[in-house]
Amino acid sequence: MKAPLTASPMFRLAALAVLLAALAACGGDPAAGKDAAQGSHAHAEGDDHDEEDEAPGQTTIPAARAKAAGIVSAAVGPGTIADEHDVQGLLAPIDGRMAQVTARFPGPIRALRANVGDRVRAGQPLASIDSNLSLTTYGVSAPISGVVLSRQAQVGGVAGEGQLLFEIGDLSQLWVDLHIFGADTQHITAGVPVTVTRMTDGVSQATTLERVLPGTATASQSTVARATVDNADGLWRPGAAVRARIVVASAPADVVVPLSALQSMDGRDVVFVRTGDTYQARPVTLGARDARQVAVAAGLQAGEEVVVEQSYTVKADIGKAGAGHEH
Repeated sequence: MKAPLTASPMFRLAALAVLLAALAACGGDPAAGKDAAQGSHAHAEGDDHDEEDEAPGQTTIPAARAKAAGIVSAAVGPGTIADEHDVQGLLAPIDGRMAQVTARFPGPIRALRANVGDRVRAGQPLASIDSNLSLTTYGVSAPISGVVLSRQAQVGGVAGEGQLLFEIGDLSQLWVDLHIFGADTQHITAGVPVTVTRMTDGVSQATTLERVLPGTATASQSTVARATVDNADGLWRPGAAVRARIVVASAPADVVVPLSALQSMDGRDVVFVRTGDTYQARPVTLGARDARQVAVAAGLQAGEEVVVEQSYTVKADIGKAGAGHEH
């Protein structure tokens, strides 16, 4: 009887090597292969999630929420940048439109027919006075049409010769004397546009600078520039302070935005461009500016819609979206 065959050590080693090679070709450990497949699936799901998130520098604000927040957008376009100077001044009656009413002869005042604030017409009787010289009564009339600014007499009093009884002013137009300081006096000249604003209610009126007075105001050491305003409504009052904006020069620009549209993000000037419900931060290069708007030299095209009111609200919303990405 033959003895049973047994594999030699060399044969067993060779067989083991072949088996290991076959396993490596098939992907190795089945458990490892399963883990790799699960990791690949998780990565794919993560990619889908990233696509759904807001891109950095933009946010989505539904129209209803934007309206409730006061966010207003407008198409940008060309405009004019003005070299402007904001100054203050005072309203004053115009010389030659003021009149003083005086007594011609001394005597008792029998009647006064006007009070301060009354509107009178030229030739309207204002007072009756008994003359001590002629022992007759004479009348005093308004020399011009206007408003009674002051009354310096009382019924029953005695008027002296030449005594001031009334002061009347034609206030249908007023001077506005604007005080200009420093280097501004060198290039503000007559003929430039001026917008004068009442401090009481913010009402403005456009006019033209008529002249720059040759002297210097002693108390303020300012130069006085003078314009005229219409006073049809009677609400421009002599002695009242006003604000004014003098436009020295202006230059056209292809694209301008209001200053309210500008924000700063990451150290750069940006505006927020609106497309539907999406608001994208757009870096811009700025040019000249004035008190209300600024020229955009690069980064924005005419016709694009940008946020012009509540731009800081959009900035805050983008900041919250960015914080969500970091988490």
